[in-house]
Amino acid sequence: MLAGCSTVGALAALLSLLPTLVVHTEGMLEPEMEVVNISAILNQFMVGYDKRVRPNYGGIPVTVGVSLYILSIGDLSEKFMDFTFDMYFRQFWHDPRLAFEKRPNLNKLVVGAEYIKLIWVPDTFFVNEKVALFHQATTENQFLRIMPTGDVLRSIRLTIKATCPLDLQYFPMDKQMCTLEIESFGYTMSDLKFRWEDGAKSVQMSPDVSLPQFDVLGHRQRIVEASLSSGNYSRLLADIQFDRAIGYYVIQVYIPSSLIVVMSWVSFWLNRGAAPARVGLGVTTVLTMTTLMASVNAALPKISYMKSIDIYLGVCFFMVFGALIEYACVGYTAKRIQLRKNRFLAVQKLAEEKKAEALKQMNSLPQELDLKRHGPDTYGHGGCRDGRGMPQGNSRAGMGGRDAHPKQATVRLHSCCMMTCTLNGGPEVGPDRDGEGRGRMPGRPGAQHKFPGCNECPSRGAPPPPPITPPVPQAPPERIMGMRASDIDKYSRMVFPITFISFHMMYWSIFLTISETVVDDLVYLN
Repeated sequence: MLAGCSTVGALAALLSLLPTLVVHTEGMLEPEMEVVNISAILNQFMVGYDKRVRPNYGGIPVTVGVSLYILSIGDLSEKFMDFTFDMYFRQFWHDPRLAFEKRPNLNKLVVGAEYIKLIWVPDTFFVNEKVALFHQATTENQFLRIMPTGDVLRSIRLTIKATCPLDLQYFPMDKQMCTLEIESFGYTMSDLKFRWEDGAKSVQMSPDVSLPQFDVLGHRQRIVEASLSSGNYSRLLADIQFDRAIGYYVIQVYIPSSLIVVMSWVSFWLNRGAAPARVGLGVTTVLTMTTLMASVNAALPKISYMKSIDIYLGVCFFMVFGALIEYACVGYTAKRIQLRKNRFLAVQKLAEEKKAEALKQMNSLPQELDLKRHGPDTYGHGGCRDGRGMPQGNSRAGMGGRDAHPKQATVRLHSCCMMTCTLNGGPEVGPDRDGEGRGRMPGRPGAQHKFPGCNECPSRGAPPPPPITPPVPQAPPERIMGMRASDIDKYSRMVFPITFISFHMMYWSIFLTISETVVDDLVYLN
């Protein structure tokens, strides 16, 4: 009896624990019972699905949201007018044909790139694209995410090289705006419209984005409607603002060109006669500036307008060229002055030769007139004969006195180029050696004899003519147009530096002020 009772008690205890065991067993088996067949769901999408037809065909247009995440910007080329960047390109749209039942452990479907080829996707393209690269290492870098409501997300990694027309007017102090244009290739606005998915935050950049020659200031987003011959298309624009870093050009262009200009001023302190040194320095600086200008423009497109750096290099080139021309002006001025000096000395030498020749001819005349040639009784005291040999003076004067020595004659040349014979009276002496005193006509000392063609000599009472003051010899010319050759160097030492410093102040104040302008509604990169 006791054994039977114990058996009955054990069975009753087991029956009381049975509901608890059943509950725990059901809890353990529930996950296996709720396993979802994803393949069945994906295959179910393809039943009656035509990827050639957009969602809501014939109804409202499909709205495609777009967002970008820029990973890096590789290059911004001034020569080829393009820029390259790497990004995640994401598109959002709604396709009711891909809706499925939401379950507690299934709130989205994430599939690979193979399934993307089986459904409809927007025919998005980049309007200003040059080259697009799809990454496939290690697999194709894209995925598809399907929500239970039929919302679809497609994300793909792309490397895009797009055109970027640059305005190089203020180069290298310029700011450039490069744009990525997104549009549907075949669907007009009646079938498809684009929008920025996350509003103002639809375009984002990695904090590590940087370029060697540019600083990324920020970006902005726009939506436009492109009107083409085939219809009106919705277009998204993502603008990226770049600010050029001028440090490279200051080190490689501005400072060397300024030093070349300063080096050309050294010739102003060199001797004017050191032609090889001055010409060599001037030609070297000109050729160096030419090479520097060519190297700068070799990396830039052949544009037809003037750039900021062209203005600076052009002024530097003309400064060094002006220093070379300055020495040419110095040499030409010195040459002209030397020619005038040589001409002056030649004329002066010729005048002296003519004067010496005239004096020589005058000195060849007899220094002492032979009074006996006219007869012993022809001259009285200070008397002269006229052109006929007749005595001149008063014949009633005393005849008794005779001169011990004949009067001496000197010849003078007046300004009228006429010769005048002046008889200067000597000391009165006794009768001459021939004792003939008769026939002498007493004359006055200083009486003048009139030669044929000469005017009357001045009388004794008349004052003698003023002595002719010899002209003061003039100095050879040392200036041309009031300037000596050395004055050009002296003025150039001041004019060239002042001009170059003034140009520097104007250049940097103008172009740095202009280049500070930025666009509106720009989202700055933190």
